Amino acid sequence: MATRQRFIFSIDDLPKARGESHELSFGGGSAESFAALLQQALREPTLWQRWKAMQPDPDAVDPSLGQNDPSATVEAHQSDVHVSVTVITVLPHAIIQHRMTLLVGKHWTLRDVSSA
Repeated sequence: MATRQRFIFSIDDLPKARGESHELSFGGGSAESFAALLQQALREPTLWQRWKAMQPDPDAVDPSLGQNDPSATVEAHQSDVHVSVTVITVLPHAIIQHRMTLLVGKHWTLRDVSSA
């Protein structure tokens, strides 16, 4: 069984952080709304399925990218425009990275990983 890990990320300017695809990107708002959206993206396959359907050959997409963790939790705390995001999950970093990038592009930095 996979080990639960705690990932800590920072987003320097949440109001401006967007993914490349408008259809999949975070639409702005509060740290709490971002946390809820990321938590949903980690718990359910909906965001991944939407992204997969947009690919030139959806059947060629590695299905392991579609993993989810129904018990994943996300908390986000905002200070000015900066946001600290804590994710606790059994998902590997590559999955979290993919979902974060879909939602806010490359506007985030991994700060720490530890056992949860």
